[in-house]
Amino acid sequence: MRLFVSVDLPPDLADDVASVQERFADTSGLDPTDPEHVHVTLKFLGEVSEARLGRVEDAVAAGVDRAEVEPFEATFGGLGVFPSLDYINVVWLGVSDGTDELVALHEGIEAETTAIGFSPEDNAFTPHVTLGRMRHAGGKERVQELVRETDPSAGSMQVDEVRLTESTLTDDGPEYETVAKFSL
Repeated sequence: MRLFVSVDLPPDLADDVASVQERFADTSGLDPTDPEHVHVTLKFLGEVSEARLGRVEDAVAAGVDRAEVEPFEATFGGLGVFPSLDYINVVWLGVSDGTDELVALHEGIEAETTAIGFSPEDNAFTPHVTLGRMRHAGGKERVQELVRETDPSAGSMQVDEVRLTESTLTDDGPEYETVAKFSL
């Protein structure tokens, strides 16, 4: 099973996320994510065998405990891209409040999952919600302009849990199923 650890945005923020995505509506080469399924990925684990699932759940639980984060408010706003404005793969919505808590959760989960054999992340962690992925550079200038010149917001939420989620890739996009929840 293909797994990741995340903070999932509630359904009531889907319209706010969709309104931010609308700014990119005519952007050539940009495939938007489904606003109903957006989340902040804390750790992508990749393929995990059923036999290893219990150990993964224990590691995520230990990582959440290690972070020592109480429930908090996260506010979403601002735009960015990965890896850079010169070469765009991902367009994202940032986190303006709650960043420190999300980083602490990532670091705790990263430490515990690395301890059981998962590879550490190559890049610094930037809390974000993926708005879309670039298939080709046709709309690169439009994305650059929007990232440089706009600062949209997409609401706030109370973060009180982290989820371990299975992602199944289909022709219609990924399908997500929660495997386990971990309260803060």
